[in-house]
Amino acid sequence: MKDRLRDLVADLMMIPGLSGHEDRVRRRIAGELSEMGLASRTDRLGNLIATLPGDVGAPSVMLFAHTDQLGFVTRKIEPNGLIRIERLGGVPEKALAAQCVLFCVGEGRDVRGIIANKSHHATPPEEKYKVTPYADLFIDIGVDSAAAARDLGIEIGTPVVYEPRVLHLNQNRVAGTSVDDRAGCAVVVEAARLLKDIQPRPTIHFVFAVLEEFNLRGAMVAAQALAPDIAIQLDLALTADTPDMVHRGEVVLGGGPAMSHYSFHGRGTLNGTIPHPALTALVARTAAEDGIPLQRTAHVGALTDSAYVQLVGEGVACIDLCFPSRYTHTSLEVCDLDDLVGLTGLVVGAISRMASGFDLDRDLYT
Repeated sequence: MKDRLRDLVADLMMIPGLSGHEDRVRRRIAGELSEMGLASRTDRLGNLIATLPGDVGAPSVMLFAHTDQLGFVTRKIEPNGLIRIERLGGVPEKALAAQCVLFCVGEGRDVRGIIANKSHHATPPEEKYKVTPYADLFIDIGVDSAAAARDLGIEIGTPVVYEPRVLHLNQNRVAGTSVDDRAGCAVVVEAARLLKDIQPRPTIHFVFAVLEEFNLRGAMVAAQALAPDIAIQLDLALTADTPDMVHRGEVVLGGGPAMSHYSFHGRGTLNGTIPHPALTALVARTAAEDGIPLQRTAHVGALTDSAYVQLVGEGVACIDLCFPSRYTHTSLEVCDLDDLVGLTGLVVGAISRMASGFDLDRDLYT
């Protein structure tokens, strides 16, 4: 399992897929599902959905992760060929200067560029510790005119992402672009591989959602169509094992998957998720019975699609299950393969315990 996860995570991380432009990622995952005998379909927004039918007496489950990544949109092409951008998603401005980026023109035609950084020799002391706002940045693609940039296929609206890359650190750690949430997508694929041979099981909808980084839009549409009773989101958990993050909790990289007990964005999008007590109880029991180390997280400053999925219809019982990640939303995020293996086992174990008789009555758990 670890080798499959290592290979698929790396493959998905190398595919550009800005929010709203996830089609290359979707096609790669659809091919993976097809190889294991799972048919899939795509809705109008671009969500990829595969369904495993199960016990009609059990609550239906939507297991999902998001395929998109944050990045930029081309805003202006200067007469000299330098390019200005708009930010899409929570891009950290202090981590942008001197980064390599990719203009997503088309497969085999993508254009590399560099986010310019003022020459150090010409930087006065008062500017050395100043963060340049993204609106003032420009990208150099190696041309000298707007016409030359457009000849390469770049136009207003062209998607731009961090240049895809994968670095393997030591034996189990993977660093690179879009660990958030391609690692989650890989776990959903691996869980599907295992769950398709398990009986009894509930009906399971595997959803690879779009537009998460663009204000959490895709998974909600999928949930409206599927009307699940339970939704399990797979995404990152902020680690607290580096000097700058020790105050944020107790999650450590390599310490196993994490269960979120509380999330709230707190700025802009005032939303979050408090998980259903039946699901927290089930996940904790699954981890204990299956010998899976389980970490716990509660945080302000981030949220997932489950914040809106839980509001669909008469309400969906939701929970966020997570893989620990460092340096989130930068061009070099980090995850641990052992955590992904543990997360896969936790998801499969929990869902396989949701057959007929699993009760979502809150009074049984509070």
